[in-house]
Amino acid sequence: MNLKLIAEIAKALLLARWRQSLVAAVGVTFSIAMFIALLGFMNGLNGLLDGLMLNRTPHVRLYNDIQPNPNQPVNQSEAYKGGHNFIQSIKSSGGRVSLYNNAAIMQAVKADPRVLGLAPKISAPVLYNAGTIDITGTVSGIEVAAESRLFAFADYMSAGKAIDLKNVSNSIILGQGVANKLLAEIGDVVQVTTSKGEQLPLKVVGFYQSGMKAQDDVQSYASIATAQKLLGEANNYITDIQVKLYDLTQAPAVAKEYAQRFQVDAVDIQTANADFETGSSVRSLISYVVGVVLLIVAGFGIYNILNMMIYEKMDTIAILKATGFSGSDVRKVFLGIAITIGILGGLAGLIFGFLVSLLIDQVPFTTASLPTVTTYPIDYNPIYYAIGLLFSLITTYLAGVFPARKASRVDPVVIIRGK
Repeated sequence: MNLKLIAEIAKALLLARWRQSLVAAVGVTFSIAMFIALLGFMNGLNGLLDGLMLNRTPHVRLYNDIQPNPNQPVNQSEAYKGGHNFIQSIKSSGGRVSLYNNAAIMQAVKADPRVLGLAPKISAPVLYNAGTIDITGTVSGIEVAAESRLFAFADYMSAGKAIDLKNVSNSIILGQGVANKLLAEIGDVVQVTTSKGEQLPLKVVGFYQSGMKAQDDVQSYASIATAQKLLGEANNYITDIQVKLYDLTQAPAVAKEYAQRFQVDAVDIQTANADFETGSSVRSLISYVVGVVLLIVAGFGIYNILNMMIYEKMDTIAILKATGFSGSDVRKVFLGIAITIGILGGLAGLIFGFLVSLLIDQVPFTTASLPTVTTYPIDYNPIYYAIGLLFSLITTYLAGVFPARKASRVDPVVIIRGK
């Protein structure tokens, strides 16, 4: 049968029950709109949290871990050879914290085509001297340019400029929590004492706020040279090498390779943030599940409406079949109605979903721990819109299959005889 004629009949039946058709389309529209808004908001939130945690974490970290001496006397005794020895008498006091031959390691890492970049770092436990009170904390010696390029360091500055750390000698950027405890202002000088008793006055050039209060209450930053001076170490002293890869998924393999190649300890980002990544995945999964459930509910609405339409249009179906329409033609008519509802409702849902996302994106969201965030985060990834439209077509098609099959099996003789 002519497809144009089938389309005209489907259109006529659709408009004849336009109120019910509109209700079905509105159900699809609402489902798609909520699906897109929910996914955009949840993934925007995940992106924000990833920025706080994962973007500030190296994909691979090279360092020397403090471990007990592996050559314990009990292991060298013939009497206990082959046994499970748990007595350890030689402590790890002689462990080396700095990375040996770090210049050669950095040169080799930079030459690796998998590596986007690296940033050396020095970790120094310190005491911030506030009058007669000492506040425990940590000063990280960093290269500002590398940290800003690879780990968005400058984006988390709540006051001052990150580059001043390089331009001003003996300077420090305080964590916002530390600054609040010290009542420090930009331009003030704070006294910092290391675990070895070395003390150095440092000029405050800015404040840093990561959004994680536990970190901001102890963490501060200085240049590599200032950290070396603070610890009384030579200019080749480095405790960490932070590596950023082009492909995050390669981190576990690269970390294992570097640990064996350079004889250092290495940890990948997946291992360091396993719990965080699990939470992010669960949130995304919940968003998709809720969205799919909404679409399924809308599909049941379309199914019910088409069923009612078939019961009410038995005469029309009988006449169509009596005038030469086959069962497959009738099935195409009702499938056309279902798919039309899905397309119209889906397109409207995309528009309303985008508008709802824009509305959420304008809602003020202010918190002391995230000074750079002013509104709720939204992810406008086009893939969500494509998934929403695809699901609307699949759901409405499946909702129309069974009613269309029922309509195709109507016996016109029985219907006409009954009349």
